[in-house]
Amino acid sequence: MRYVLCITYDGTHFSGFQRQGKGERTVQSVLEGAAEKVFGVPTRVVGCGRTDAGVHAREHFVHLDGETSAPAEKLRECFNRILPPDLRVKRSAAAPEGFDVTRASVQKTYCYRAYTAEAELPLLMRYAVRLERMPDLSRMRAAAELLTGRHDFAAFSSTGSSAKTTVRTVSAVTIEEKTEKDHTMYEISVTGEGFLYNMVRIIAGELFAIGLGKDPAFLVRALAGGGRSLLARTMPAAGLTLERVIITPDPFGEEP
Repeated sequence: MRYVLCITYDGTHFSGFQRQGKGERTVQSVLEGAAEKVFGVPTRVVGCGRTDAGVHAREHFVHLDGETSAPAEKLRECFNRILPPDLRVKRSAAAPEGFDVTRASVQKTYCYRAYTAEAELPLLMRYAVRLERMPDLSRMRAAAELLTGRHDFAAFSSTGSSAKTTVRTVSAVTIEEKTEKDHTMYEISVTGEGFLYNMVRIIAGELFAIGLGKDPAFLVRALAGGGRSLLARTMPAAGLTLERVIITPDPFGEEP
């Protein structure tokens, strides 16, 4: 029987989602280890996408095949009794006939978080990156509008990408500011059908650079076919979280 799990994890101590060499701690390998204990046989776990080392996920979906007497919705408890505290199953369900979580994933939203404060804040350092100065949000939002739509994002990918095409559709880029007592948090949310290797972290780096005074013309040139050298640095992984994935059909029967 095929099952779908909605998972969440703190990526700090994971070498990304995808299984790698022997000894590498990845989300996929840890889930497969737990699945073998739940089902009693080696079990392959398939994800709706990959996240890089250090990147977090509030919501990520996987499917896997197995046989158990436990009801599908109770698999969550079975896995969570085995999994480490930085990886949890939020929901579990039986998959529809022919369901493939990779093909079912039609939209993802990532959020990149950075903050300004007088000093580094230890309680934020795993999930956000400190900026030296406050960026100009009006400049960032104007630049963000240039990124929406269907473009060739070749300049927004790090070396090592295995993508067959660099054309992607970005449906929304939003930037929010939240002021707290000891810091101001900036959240860049990017929604699209799929992303290139490090694409969202590069987008965040460029938008923050523009907010701190960089000429947006470099962004325009990059979208027009320019190279990676036109854009700012790739932001650190710690600030990035996969916030939401829309899958269809939805085995959990939830509204988008």
